[in-house]
Amino acid sequence: MTEFWESSFIENQMMWGFEPSDSAILTKDFFLEKNIKDILIPGIGYGRNAKVFVDNGINVTGIEISKTAIDLARQKELNISIFHGSVTDMPFDNKLYDGIFCYALIHLLNKREREKFINDCYNQLKPNGYMVFTTISKEAPMYGKGKQLDIDYFEIMEGVKMFFYDADSIKQEFGNYGLTDFSEIVEPHKNMESKPPFKFIMIKCQREL
Repeated sequence: MTEFWESSFIENQMMWGFEPSDSAILTKDFFLEKNIKDILIPGIGYGRNAKVFVDNGINVTGIEISKTAIDLARQKELNISIFHGSVTDMPFDNKLYDGIFCYALIHLLNKREREKFINDCYNQLKPNGYMVFTTISKEAPMYGKGKQLDIDYFEIMEGVKMFFYDADSIKQEFGNYGLTDFSEIVEPHKNMESKPPFKFIMIKCQREL
């Protein structure tokens, strides 16, 4: 996984442009409404989804597997704390956060890794804190493509394995972690408008007191 993302960022640099995803904008609004001031973004990449939080006065800490992506974030003057490593090795600190935002990452993990990741994120939330995940849906066009590895889990191209969520798997995996709601979100490719949008699901959880 490290090699795949490292070579992707070296080759494609800022491959998604620098505009934040719609999920990040919606989550920023939600976090502001809930008075969330300090968040963790696992899989921060080169920071395109971080800036919208920073620009609105929210303190951001990131985790990123690719050193090249971190260097790109620095080039964009994103001067925040970013841990270099895989989310599968969380936690990187013992801090508790008001909120966690994770975009298009959890579906790249296998079942055991997803379970650990959700648990690790939940354990780094303050009481009443929120975590928001945006993940790929079974409605996405790539569903069922490539080599099937497990139920709803496919190697869609060499080095890229994806788990596709639906309502049942969301309830199963997030049900014990303060699941409050989930909804479909259609994410356009803002730097390549001719590309069909992704059908994602946005999942919200709140840590109990």
